[in-house]
This record gives sequence, structure tokens and C-alpha cells, in this order.
Amino acid sequence: MASARLALWLVLLVGAASGGVYVADRLVFAPSREIQRQLAERDAQIQVLKERAQVLEAAVRLLRHTERRARIVVLDQGPGAEGHLVTRIRFSELDPRGEPLGESREFAVTGDEVYVDTLVIKFEDEFVTAGDALKGRSLLLFRRIFGDRLRPVDAHVLDREGQMPQAYAAEKAPSAFERDLWAQFWTLANDPAEAKRRGVRALHGEAVSTKLRKGGVYAVTFRSTGELTIQPSP
Repeated sequence: MASARLALWLVLLVGAASGGVYVADRLVFAPSREIQRQLAERDAQIQVLKERAQVLEAAVRLLRHTERRARIVVLDQGPGAEGHLVTRIRFSELDPRGEPLGESREFAVTGDEVYVDTLVIKFEDEFVTAGDALKGRSLLLFRRIFGDRLRPVDAHVLDREGQMPQAYAAEKAPSAFERDLWAQFWTLANDPAEAKRRGVRALHGEAVSTKLRKGGVYAVTFRSTGELTIQPSP
């Protein structure tokens, strides 16, 4: 009889202990686990927001960054020997500080509208937004310059096709990758699969033009995102 009572007491004690553990879990441990879960979710959301902010910051930085630039100064403008308007200009490439890069060149263009013809290499977006050291910016070659009364084939040559543009060569020793892109520009332009394998999104010619006024100064700018513009300089 005593052993039966002892067994009953043991059952009651175990039950009470189990109930206490259950109550403790519901009242203490479960809320603690929920708080930890919520904190983990919050940390994950914060990390996602930080990553998005970094991407947006990179995009804004790229939009504001001017990769290449040049200045056109109108020296004179008047009728030429054949009666057409002739505009004499000075073309200067500029470094990031706005100082002349290399020798300025003077040209006489027929007409009052000038065209700056370029070759452009644009890399895949993920390299640009990531700020990749090699492929994090679009590249440009100032190909030629001419007036609206002159055929493009007779234009004044600026940078030589097939060669590394002077501005990039002046920054640092060009890599074999970059030299090869310029050397095979038109081959890659007609081979999208090979261009993509190299991380290149597009290779093409691009030109901008504007009407020139005597005494005017005009800025040609090329952003790292690939936007080419020409407009009067303040």
C-alpha cells in the first residue's frame, strides 16, 4: 500500500513538473524565441535595405561622373572661298580637372553646325553598377569632327581607330584587354556573342552636333554610363 502511494506521488510530481515546464515555455521561452525571430527578420530587412541603398548610391555616382570631356572654342566664322560659311574652331581634350590634355588642335569646318563623331564601348550593367575596376565605365574614342557641309569621310581625324585613345593611355598603362577591344572594335561590333563573353553590352558609333556661334565655347561630355552630350559652356 505504501509503495502504491509512493508511485502516485511520483506520478503527481512528474505531472506537476511537466506542467511547470509547459507553463514556463509558454510564458517565458516562447516569447523569447518570438522576439529572437523578429530581431533576425529585422536584421535581414536592414541588410537588404543597405544593399539597395549601396546600389542606388553607385547608380547616382555613375550618373554624375563625367568620364571624358572636350572643349570647342569658336575662333572665327565667315564666308569661305566658295561662298559657304566656314567656322574655325579649336578642339581640346580635357583631363578630370578641366585642364587641356595634350596639344589643342585647330580646324576649319564648312558650315555652322559641327559634328563630333565617336566610337563607344559599353559594358554589361552589372559591371558598371558594381564599379568594376576594368569594366565599370563606358569607353569613348573621339573619332573625327566635321561641319554639316562636309562629308564624314572627309572629316578631320581626332583619335586614330584601332588604337587606345590618348586620354586612357595617359591615365595608366593600358591593359591587353582594353587594347584588344579597340583593335577589334568593328569585329566585336559584328559578333554579339563574343562581345558578351567579354562583358561588353554594345560597340557602336555615336555622334552629337550643335549650331556654333562666333566666340562661343562648347563642352562635349561623356558620362561613365554612356551618355554623350554637347552644349554651350558657361
